[in-house]
Amino acid sequence: MSKEKKMVEDITPMAEDFAQWYTDVVKKAELMDYSGVKGCMIFKPNGFAIWERIQAELDRRFKETGHRNVYMPMFIPESLLQREKDHVEGFAPEVAWVTHGGEEELTERLCIRPTSETLFCEHYRKEIQSYRDLPKKYNQWCSVVRWEKTTRPFLRSAEFLWQEGHTAHATAEEAQTETIDMLNCYADFCKEVLAIPMVKGRKTDKEKFAGAEATYTIEALMKDGKALQSGTSHNFGTGFAEAFNITYMDKENKPAYVHQTSWGVSTRLIGAVIMVHGDDDGLVLPPVLAPTQVMIVPIAQHKEGVLDKAYALMDGLKADFRVDIDTSDKSPGWKFAEQEIKGIPLRIEIGPKDIEKAQCVIVRRDTREKQFVPLAELSTVLARTIETMQRDMYERAKAFLDAHMTEVHNYEELRRFSEEKTGFAIGMWCGDEACEDKIKDDLTVTSRCMPFDQEPIDDVCICCGKPAKKKVYWGKAY
Repeated sequence: MSKEKKMVEDITPMAEDFAQWYTDVVKKAELMDYSGVKGCMIFKPNGFAIWERIQAELDRRFKETGHRNVYMPMFIPESLLQREKDHVEGFAPEVAWVTHGGEEELTERLCIRPTSETLFCEHYRKEIQSYRDLPKKYNQWCSVVRWEKTTRPFLRSAEFLWQEGHTAHATAEEAQTETIDMLNCYADFCKEVLAIPMVKGRKTDKEKFAGAEATYTIEALMKDGKALQSGTSHNFGTGFAEAFNITYMDKENKPAYVHQTSWGVSTRLIGAVIMVHGDDDGLVLPPVLAPTQVMIVPIAQHKEGVLDKAYALMDGLKADFRVDIDTSDKSPGWKFAEQEIKGIPLRIEIGPKDIEKAQCVIVRRDTREKQFVPLAELSTVLARTIETMQRDMYERAKAFLDAHMTEVHNYEELRRFSEEKTGFAIGMWCGDEACEDKIKDDLTVTSRCMPFDQEPIDDVCICCGKPAKKKVYWGKAY
């Protein structure tokens, strides 16, 4: 490790202890801090700025597809939550309850929302009367509370930030189209902004959302070979509509139940970015996502004209790039190491000799590649480098994902995979939940999804040997 790197606290090497590496990165990149409430975290400016970028990019996509933002209460009356049996049973272990208002005991307990299906259903029941009121395509940005026993920053916490889309449609076909369209919206966003490839597919009935008819997922692969469920899209059919009596008069003037969907991603996407792209020196942010794309570091800034030139560069670039300048009195080496820990995609170095030559140095965070650039060409080169870096980061992550796909044809091969390999095991399944449970209990491997490509690799189940019905991606996961 270089002298400059030692100026900043060491980060535990990824290969030595991946979990500790992750914790070191989120702390030393100043993304979050622990709060006085167990399981809850504080978003520091660096971390919240990443979430703001995610929010802005997704919000734009949602609005382009006709969705509008609303906000529902954070409290749900117990009687309302009880209306959909499977839903309440699925969330019961994680629910936090409010029992008192001031000194007075409430006549009915209030649940702090773990999700908002019941609130949207109550609202839709009043809003939707006719087919002319459909579709309803709403989205909410909020926090939810799930009383998790084991927490980890960004990946799992008692309170977390997310968005939840809730839509109502006249037909089953429209609802299914919405469900898949939003799953694809998430996958495209992850590719284009986060530079993360996703495996897409349907969850098994055992793993689907409580109360859903079908759940679809995007799954990412972290550098330790574990999967991370990164977003889900649910088709509710008419289940919630029947429980909440959400009906409308169709074009034949007959009453009908609406068909509903729900879909969401959360701040665990930040965890995905850390674990897909990070390295032993800290965070590596894709430039499309990064709150600060370019950091200007003046060299020998005490010398006449250096700071003036650095500020002039920033003024010339800020219309096209998210750019900042580090004028602190720390040494250049210390600044370089700090910016690397924080994952700033590109660094511009400029000092007296560079000014004389009308040039600067550009350094890429992901490859450490240095490039001497004439100042007259700086904007053009930065734009090209950002495009190249974004593409390269995605291609590296895609190559890693592809290299960690393993076909398994029987239980012994799945066992060896679970003991010796990481990533996704691709194997056939009979559809029996007993086999799914056995694999999970024996091998700590879970079904991640049934991919849309269902071309079989065998005709028998990897667990019981009976005729196979589905191809499944299996893996260990967060």
